[in-house]
Amino acid sequence: MGERALRGTRLGATSYENDRNTDLAPRQEVSYTCPKGHRFDVPLAAEAEIPATWECRSCGAVGVRVDGELPQAKKMKPPRTHWDMLLERRTIEDLEEVLNERLAILRAQRRKSA
Repeated sequence: MGERALRGTRLGATSYENDRNTDLAPRQEVSYTCPKGHRFDVPLAAEAEIPATWECRSCGAVGVRVDGELPQAKKMKPPRTHWDMLLERRTIEDLEEVLNERLAILRAQRRKSA
């Protein structure tokens, strides 16, 4: 392009390339339905691994492939509580000993202030 053609344009903000003589990657349309009954198609590359679920464009719910089966639920570990982590470090006997020590300290402080 000549210098005159570039005046007044935002260089870098707009591409001056065109799509002529370019081959697009082969694609496939995959259909999904959500629990609310919306049906939508998602274009994916032909060699891409097709996911079993996709987020619905209308309502945001999880849509399932029309021709596929439901994905298997993953086994999830129950969340560890504070008590579980404490039991990993100490035994019940140790905890009772610490409790008795702290109660003795609190009782001694209460006697002093009374």
